[in-house]
Amino acid sequence: MYTILMYEPPSGDRQIDPALFGQSNLVFMSKVRDFQVELDKRQFDLIFLEVDSHNGKSMEMLEYAHKKSPYTPIIITSMSERTDVVVQAMSRGATDFLVHPLSETRLNVAMRKAIEAKEQKFEIDYHRRRQDVVYDFGEVIALSRSMKDVLKSLQKFAQTDSTILITGETGTGKSFLSGTVHFNSPRKKKPFVKINCANIPESLLESELFGHEKGAFTGADKQRVGRFEQASGGTIFLDEIGEMSIALQTKLLRVLEEKAFERVGGNKTITVDVRVIAATNKDLALQIDEGHFREDLYYRINVLPVRLPPLRERDLCIVPLANVLLKKYCQSTRRDIIGYEDEALAQIQAYDWPGNIRQLANTIERAVILAEGKKITADNLLLPGSRLEDRQIGIGSSRAAAERVSSKPEDNDISLAGQEKDLILRVLEESLWVQKNAANKLGISPRALNYKIRKLGITHPHWRRNK
Repeated sequence: MYTILMYEPPSGDRQIDPALFGQSNLVFMSKVRDFQVELDKRQFDLIFLEVDSHNGKSMEMLEYAHKKSPYTPIIITSMSERTDVVVQAMSRGATDFLVHPLSETRLNVAMRKAIEAKEQKFEIDYHRRRQDVVYDFGEVIALSRSMKDVLKSLQKFAQTDSTILITGETGTGKSFLSGTVHFNSPRKKKPFVKINCANIPESLLESELFGHEKGAFTGADKQRVGRFEQASGGTIFLDEIGEMSIALQTKLLRVLEEKAFERVGGNKTITVDVRVIAATNKDLALQIDEGHFREDLYYRINVLPVRLPPLRERDLCIVPLANVLLKKYCQSTRRDIIGYEDEALAQIQAYDWPGNIRQLANTIERAVILAEGKKITADNLLLPGSRLEDRQIGIGSSRAAAERVSSKPEDNDISLAGQEKDLILRVLEESLWVQKNAANKLGISPRALNYKIRKLGITHPHWRRNK
C-alpha cells in the first residue's frame, strides 16, 4: 500500500513487527549513512524513525530527513515518552510520535492521518476546486444527440483509470468536463489538479509539472513539489497538451509508462499513481506529420478518445446554456434580470458561435452588465454583425477592417477559418492591437493567440516583427 523507509538503531531485535504494515513495501535501515543514502536515492510515502532519548544523533537524522524530503510525513517511534523529546521532535518536523509497544490499529491510524495531512497540504497549495465544477453528469446540459453520446462515453470512462484524450475547438468545455469525470471516478476523494500547458512558458513548464530541487536554477531557493506529485492518487488534467515541447513530451511519456520521474535538478526517482486526462484543440495527427508531437505519446494518451462537438452542432443546447449563464452572471453581478427578449433569443439561436461556450459566456456576461431593463435585449448582446456592435467598436472607421473586407463577393471567406480570423481581427481592433488584452477577451492564452495570429497570417505595422 505504501512505500516506507524505516530506521532502527542496531540494538538487537526490531521494535516494530513488519507484519503490522500489511502489504506496504518496507525498507529497513540500521545505519545512519545507509538511511541517508536511501533517502537521497528514492521518494517514500512515509518515514519511520526510531528515537533514543539519550542519543542526540536521532534529532539530527530527523532534521536531515525533513530537509531532504519536506513533504514526506515522518513518524517518530520511541521507548520513552519524555515531554521534552516529544516537543523537540514535533518542532523539527515530525508528524506524529508513537510509543512502544505499538498495536496494529494505532499504527494504521497514524499512517492514515499522516497521508491525509500530506494530501491536504497539496490541496491547499494548489487551491483545489477553485473553479466551477459540476459533480453530476445529469446536471450537464446535453440535449443534442452529439452531446448525449459524449456524456454516455465519459460516464463509462470515469470508472476506469485509463488515459482520456479530449479533443475539440477552443471553448467547448474540455476543462469543465474533465472535472466532472474526476469527481465521478473512484479517485474522487483524491486531488484533482489542472494545468494549462499553453499558459506557462516552456522554460518553467517542466518545473511546474515535476517540481524542482533547491538550487536547481536561479531563483530556486527551496524544494518545490510539482503538479504530478500533488495529484498523486488522483487525477491531473493537462490542457493544451499539443503546446508541449518534444523534450517535455519525452518525459511525460515516461511518467505514463513507468509512473516515475525526477524533479528538475534532482536524481531521486519519485513514483506516483496518477490518472491523466489530456485535452487539445489541435489536430495531433497533423502535429505528428509536422514533427511537433511524438507519435508514441499520441498512442499512449489516445486510449479513450472523446471529441467535444462545437456549439453550432449542439443547437438544442444553446438556449438552455444561455439561461444557465444568465442566472450565473446575475448572481455574481447582483442584477435582477428575468430573461431575454424574443429578438435576443432569436439572435442567440441563429448565431454560429465560433468561440463556442466561452464566447457565449462572455457575451451573456457583457449583456448582463449593459442591460438597463428586466430583460436582455438584442442590442445588449453586441453580436458580430449587429448594427449596434458595429457602432460600438467603430468598424466603419477602422482602416484595418476596411482593408480586410473585400469589395469582391467572391473574395469573402465564409469558412470556419475565415470566421475565426474575422473574430480575432475584430477583438484585436477592440484591444488596440495589444495581443495580451485581446487574448483575455477571447478567453485564450497569449501564447495560443500568437500561434493563431501566425497561422492565420495576421499582421499589423505597429508590431515589432513587422517593422
